[in-house]
Amino acid sequence: MDPSLLSSSPGSNSRNHHSSKKSNFRGRPLRIGMVGGGTVGGGVYELIMGGGNNGLRSRIRQRPLIITKICVQDLSKPRSFHLDDDRTQMTTSIQSILQDPNIDMVVEVMGGTSVAKTVVETALQHRKMVVTANKELLALHLSSIQNILQEQEEEMASEDNDTIGLLGYEAAVCGGIPIVQTLQTCYMGDVLHKIQGICNGTTNYILEKMEAGALLEDALREAQDLLYAEADPTADLEGHSVRFKICLLAKLAFGVTVPVEDIPCRGITHLEDVDFEYAKVLGCTIKLIGTAQRLHEAREWDGPLCVYVSPVMIPTDHVLGGISSNGNAVAVTSANLGTCSYLGPGSGRFPTANSIVADIGRLADGLGTPPFPIQTDLELDCDYMSIFYIRIPFQDGLGIIKRVGELAEHAGVSIHSILQNPIRDRMSADFCVTTEECKVSQIEELCDAINEQVDFCRAPCRFMPLMIEQIL
Repeated sequence: MDPSLLSSSPGSNSRNHHSSKKSNFRGRPLRIGMVGGGTVGGGVYELIMGGGNNGLRSRIRQRPLIITKICVQDLSKPRSFHLDDDRTQMTTSIQSILQDPNIDMVVEVMGGTSVAKTVVETALQHRKMVVTANKELLALHLSSIQNILQEQEEEMASEDNDTIGLLGYEAAVCGGIPIVQTLQTCYMGDVLHKIQGICNGTTNYILEKMEAGALLEDALREAQDLLYAEADPTADLEGHSVRFKICLLAKLAFGVTVPVEDIPCRGITHLEDVDFEYAKVLGCTIKLIGTAQRLHEAREWDGPLCVYVSPVMIPTDHVLGGISSNGNAVAVTSANLGTCSYLGPGSGRFPTANSIVADIGRLADGLGTPPFPIQTDLELDCDYMSIFYIRIPFQDGLGIIKRVGELAEHAGVSIHSILQNPIRDRMSADFCVTTEECKVSQIEELCDAINEQVDFCRAPCRFMPLMIEQIL
């Protein structure tokens, strides 16, 4: 599809029928223009227009749904769904959707952040409802999208327009788990303390295979064969995908727009089999976790907001420790409810399509909620506190433990325990230390000192949070 087609045509009307009161269009079919016709888009089309549509329509009581246009790059490309030519037109012109006054809603499933950004923002400016699964777009351009939403809400309020909700993005975070709607509506009388999530099924699958003894490269190849991982897996392996999602969850839970680049992010590429060996000794497994929490002293949870992405050693009996294969999970800790966990498929054709269709139904029936219901000015401080695991690759010699202890003391880190498996090769071994609770900046200082000031360290130190209250 040609980005030049995004330019507005002369005399085009920037307001469509959606600007009228919702009471005027109840019962009239909601006409949808979908941008993207790949795996997820095909799933959306099948759920709305396919054989299961009667059940869907019976649940969406007020307005029947119809996808009238689908914009794709290549009309000749075979599709994974059967197109109803009598009701749906295929096109390569995005503008034919954005400028069509008869289209009430735009569903963006094309991905990317350039053309997709223009599609989403232009549709909102035209007061078309928008549903998207694009986590990267929302996280990177959250402020500008919020500004457009606020402008449209103010204009509609001045026109006595009672339409509620223009944007749905349930599928952008954890695929089929309804965590966005839950945070938008179910914690209004509560105070949230912490959100932790396994938000990437690809890395969860790879970590499970590595725990069983596979090399990262082999586990990645298997994930790609199963279509869990993209051809370019960088966003998964380096934690970027989780960073986009925890950015959105932090906004929902704490009302703070956190710039993506301000979120510390460490992926899984540095992990080795020895890390899983020590995790087993500690009764743990390793998961890639996105965390957003209020920092606290004496468990008051009243400090700045902290957001980060990191591999975490987590007990195998913890709810997040038990998530297998490409599953996702989010644990929400709050004042009233304690910790509630939400589990389910994080990706896939129909899990993701299901969340998109749920948003479509809510918006179609006028049941949409404010996309980001709270706004706060919490300070951001990502220097979080935790117990830590540090692995030190070394060449055997005298005084190693003593020197590490001296550097730990200088960094203000209290060592809790030292673990070492039997040495099979004196020139290539590893030992680990676990710490008392301290700041991540202190751990970084300690690891930098070990890497730079000792001659026994044969490779950079590696560390990760250790999510247990008491270490064995």
